[in-house]
Amino acid sequence: MSTSREICLWERNEGRQLTLARLTVQLPPRLATKPLVSASTAAATRATATGTHTNKFDYEGFYNRELEKKHKDKSYRYFNNINRLAKEFPRAHMATKEDKVTVWCANDYLGMGRNSQVLKAMHETLDEYGAGAGGTRNISGHNKHAVELEQTIAKLHAQEAALVFSSCYVANDATLATLGSKMPDCVILSDSLNHASMIQGIRHSGARKVIFKHNDVQDLEEKLAALPLHVPKIIAFESVYSMCGSIGPIEEICDLAEKYGAITFLDEVHAVGMYGPHGAGVAEHLDYEAHVQGRPRGTIMDRIDIITGTLGKAYGCVGGYIAGSAKLVDTVRSLAPGFIFTTSLPPAVMAGARAAIEYQMEYQGDRRLQQLHTRAVKEALGERDIPVIPNPSHIVPILVGNAELAKQASDKLLQDHGIYVQSINYPTVPVGQERLRITPTPGHTKEYREELVNAIESIWTELGIKRTSEWAAEGGFIGVGQEDAVPEEPLWTDEQLGIAEVTKTLLQDAKAEQQLNAGAPLTGGLTERLLEREIQGLRSASAAA
Repeated sequence: MSTSREICLWERNEGRQLTLARLTVQLPPRLATKPLVSASTAAATRATATGTHTNKFDYEGFYNRELEKKHKDKSYRYFNNINRLAKEFPRAHMATKEDKVTVWCANDYLGMGRNSQVLKAMHETLDEYGAGAGGTRNISGHNKHAVELEQTIAKLHAQEAALVFSSCYVANDATLATLGSKMPDCVILSDSLNHASMIQGIRHSGARKVIFKHNDVQDLEEKLAALPLHVPKIIAFESVYSMCGSIGPIEEICDLAEKYGAITFLDEVHAVGMYGPHGAGVAEHLDYEAHVQGRPRGTIMDRIDIITGTLGKAYGCVGGYIAGSAKLVDTVRSLAPGFIFTTSLPPAVMAGARAAIEYQMEYQGDRRLQQLHTRAVKEALGERDIPVIPNPSHIVPILVGNAELAKQASDKLLQDHGIYVQSINYPTVPVGQERLRITPTPGHTKEYREELVNAIESIWTELGIKRTSEWAAEGGFIGVGQEDAVPEEPLWTDEQLGIAEVTKTLLQDAKAEQQLNAGAPLTGGLTERLLEREIQGLRSASAAA
């Protein structure tokens, strides 16, 4: 049944309301109303309709079952209370200040978290501008610290622009999700060992995902060739894969991207600060001399479309970023919810991060010392038959192959030896590839190194964990004990580290010493002698200053 209603049209003129017209309009028929039903009756009706489920969902029971699964497969994560000490790096204390340990697994690869220039910049900015940013970049959180930091990042990577996020997890997620969802029919090709942040970004994009075998350019090309040329494609991969230390084939992937009309998305999280003459990452390192001479155009780094990095690892602060063309960066800035709707990093953090980047752009000493310490640790563990997964990077992954044993080894290192090395298990690494992950820094001197190697030797014996020779007897596994494995040469060469001539001299001295001692084994390896010389040089420079 329809009804009618009279409406009045009017306007105001000089404060008076004037009626212009009266109209009668037809209203649509009124729908029949349902009788009110009580809550109990409604609940009973729902229970009848769906069967016998008359109880509420057991939320606590659900949580308990999920946690039980983690405990059962030995992948439950325990957090250790580790409080790193800036004045005693790489030492830390646990729950009490008296309970001190040596940290061997932090991602503050260069010790920049305690660098005096970084701390000075942060203290000064904190005192002048306060603790927080005050809002999102769009609402009061955009400031000179953000502008200057992004300019510094763009300069570091020789790109037109950069954009800072609260973390590189967010940067990866937001960028891939935004581009993948906005580009029509986009396909994202992802390395099988990509970080969870990229996997999540691809999932959030809703774009079609194609996974290629780890570092396998032939498999990648086959998958690219199967896609139409006009379809937008993003190849997402890393430069340094943090759990195994492998290096991505950046140049070859750039070649394929150009051939098949794709863009490249390179995660340099574990490489920025660590590689290249200015610390811009592996892409810079691959054209080392060109970047030393200030000629970035036409280099491999110049061919990358999107570079992502972190401020929370080698730079010792917190935050993440992307760098690329001005249009790309502006597109992500304008469309990515992960950037738009989150509070900006605090001014002091951005000032500290900028100071860290600028310091490492000019100073090679930390990178050189870190690389030498990494070589020394790998050599010492190899001499003890400890199964280090071969790689050319600064990561030292020790294969255990069992989640429970990896946890036990980590616990014993901490409880019996005062050494903190976190065990790595599923889903970070596949089941059966559990490991300890060691990350030497410039602060891990000979004393700490000997403590670590002796402790691992003892624990491997006590727990009966497989050694390299035992893996070899089984045919080898993921590079450990494999006869046909090609030796992994360090990405940093002796020439790039500035130790080529010194190495020749030390080798000659070592041969002479051996002849003098009637062929007796030398005490201390070559890297150990290089480190002694390096440290002496640093002490002399410090005394002169």
